Amino acid sequence: MIDIVIPVYNEGKNISVQLDKIGEQIRSDKRVLIVYDFDEDDTLPVVEKLRPQLPYPLELVKNNYGRGALNAIKTGLEEASAEAVLVMMADLSDSIEIVDDMYKLISSDEADLVCGSRYMKGGKQHGGPKFKGFLSRTAGVTLHLLSGIPTHDVTNSFKLYRKTMLNDITIESSGGFEIGMEITVKAYRKGYRIREIPSQWYDRSEGESNFHLWKWLPNYLHWYFACIFRRKL
Repeated sequence: MIDIVIPVYNEGKNISVQLDKIGEQIRSDKRVLIVYDFDEDDTLPVVEKLRPQLPYPLELVKNNYGRGALNAIKTGLEEASAEAVLVMMADLSDSIEIVDDMYKLISSDEADLVCGSRYMKGGKQHGGPKFKGFLSRTAGVTLHLLSGIPTHDVTNSFKLYRKTMLNDITIESSGGFEIGMEITVKAYRKGYRIREIPSQWYDRSEGESNFHLWKWLPNYLHWYFACIFRRKL
């Protein structure tokens, strides 16, 4: 079974389409955990209305650590109890049609962490700020070449984790979406098996992005150099 962690921040315009896509495109047994920061989030009434009609269980989980994407993801990873835990966004950016193939690698014991990869052969990024995309691609490809980490897209948040592996990793991130990079670097350093699958990424069409490049860049660089220079973790 897969627990799907979706951090939200006023995603009322996107969430109904995303929940429909999950039901249509992910055939594996699943449960969705919607992690929200505050009770007035406009995602919540939409989810409550749709929940009785969904063909899979869904739970609303309030962020345990205070507002922000990082804290929502941490809360979701802790609350998840399934064999595999997927982190995905509510903004329709991730190509969730590959989730069943990602899960096969976990359930067949071929991987402990599966990365959706925009920068390997067959992957692609559609839209989004060009400079942000350039930095992300450069970081992913160069880290793969310089450290041997078996993914070309270490910064992508769209990843599937084995729950027992997550339990073995202490999360230190304090910024934002770099949490996925931290987990991947630590998993690699601990000898866990990492695989990647080509993934498509699409820039959001509704709402505002919560990604803050300049604020979080030092945190990404910390884990980038920790991987290359084998700093003590």
